[in-house]
Amino acid sequence: MLDVFITSRVRRKIVVVYAKYPDFRTHVRGLAKLIKEDPGNIQRELRRLEKVGFLHAEKQGNTRIYSTNKQFPIFKELQSIVIKSQQHANSNRPKRTTSEISR
Repeated sequence: MLDVFITSRVRRKIVVVYAKYPDFRTHVRGLAKLIKEDPGNIQRELRRLEKVGFLHAEKQGNTRIYSTNKQFPIFKELQSIVIKSQQHANSNRPKRTTSEISR
C-alpha cells in the first residue's frame, strides 16, 4: 500500500525500517545487507532523506551512521502510516489452516 505514496522501492524500504525502529542506527552497507538492496541506491536515498530532515547522519571515522530524526515534523504520522500499512498487508494475506501447515 505504501508503494502508491512512496514510489521508490529502495526509499520505501528505508522509510519502513527507520519508522518501525526509530532507535535503529546503521551505515550504508549494514542497511544494504538488511534490506537486500544495492549500497549505491541506498546511499542516494539516505542522502535524500537526510536532506529533507527525516534522518540524521553523523560521521564516525570514514563512515556515516544514519539514525531517525524523531523531531521530524511528520515523524509520528509517518510511523503510524507505516505500521498501519503493514497491518493491512498482513490482514489481507490468506490465513493458513493447521492442516495446510502440517503438509
